[in-house]
Amino acid sequence: MAVRAWLWMRGYSQTMSANDPYRRIASFYDWLIEPMQVGVRRVALDVVPPQAEWQVLDVGCGTGTGLARYAEAGCTVTGVEVSAAMLERATARLGDEPELHLTDGETLPFDDDRFDLVTTSMVLHEVPEDARMAWVKEMARVANPNGSLLFIDFRFGSLRGWKGRIRRASSEVIERLSGHFAQYNTFKASGGVPGVMDEAGLYIEREKIVAGGNVAIYVVAPNRSLPTDPNR
Repeated sequence: MAVRAWLWMRGYSQTMSANDPYRRIASFYDWLIEPMQVGVRRVALDVVPPQAEWQVLDVGCGTGTGLARYAEAGCTVTGVEVSAAMLERATARLGDEPELHLTDGETLPFDDDRFDLVTTSMVLHEVPEDARMAWVKEMARVANPNGSLLFIDFRFGSLRGWKGRIRRASSEVIERLSGHFAQYNTFKASGGVPGVMDEAGLYIEREKIVAGGNVAIYVVAPNRSLPTDPNR
């Protein structure tokens, strides 16, 4: 079986599954949460169209819905996830061929420059502030210098119409209920993805605003602070 457990998360041990923050919602996550993300995922595939033979890593792969799209495009897919319950769902969806790991993302069990695309969707805002920079730098480390990082997460600029305002309000309610509101607030205070990338010394090549301005898709150049090709 391709699922391997690296129990490196701070405070986790062999009782990790008992402390799994998603164990109660994993069974209904796909019908409760995924409908709110499917449209954004579709746009992300247009922003960075996957190519067959790519090596793709999804950090915080959840139940594997995002990885499934890349696998369908002929990519070799790998996922890491903090939740054993979610990873079990991903394995059921993707089968035994993909390489799936149970880990927190602060230390990724991969060689440098391995992946053509490293992606993460609606996860960065949940990462504790003191771990966020190490988490991003690990994503950059394992990405091919000629590849891309793809971040999908909350955006804190102007909103587009009443739909944007409703989405912003509902998102904050969800973050409060899910126990992530403290991390969400520090992420917002840091300037969201642009602020985190600036601190990490990484360059945002493209931003695509979606969900009424409440979410954005960011294409980031790994391992360099300035673009080398303006037509990239």
